[in-house]
Amino acid sequence: MDTKKWARWQDYVALLAGVVLALTPIWFNPNETGGVWAMIVLGVVLAGSALWSLQAPGAVASEWVHAILGVLMFVAPWVLSYANEAGAAWSSWIIGLVAVIVGLWALPESSQAHKKLVAG
Repeated sequence: MDTKKWARWQDYVALLAGVVLALTPIWFNPNETGGVWAMIVLGVVLAGSALWSLQAPGAVASEWVHAILGVLMFVAPWVLSYANEAGAAWSSWIIGLVAVIVGLWALPESSQAHKKLVAG
């Protein structure tokens, strides 16, 4: 397990997923303004939390943030009424699942890095 800064592949996947989601309204412009802003904001926050994880590999909370944002992304098309707009909705669903998976996948490595930091 890699506990070095800027080394965990799951966080790079989360970073890429966040950037893609933030840019999704360029390709699939949902008619619902709330959907556009949700994708932009959630994408930027996911990318930011991925940078946090990459910089501080022992920040366990950052991995939970990825997973929670993934759940929010997944439900956003229904909550914000853009589920009938295929491109935008599928982007939210797929990227949401990716965020949950990589966030939970990185938890053991992040926990190990945290324990090393605490132990000194």
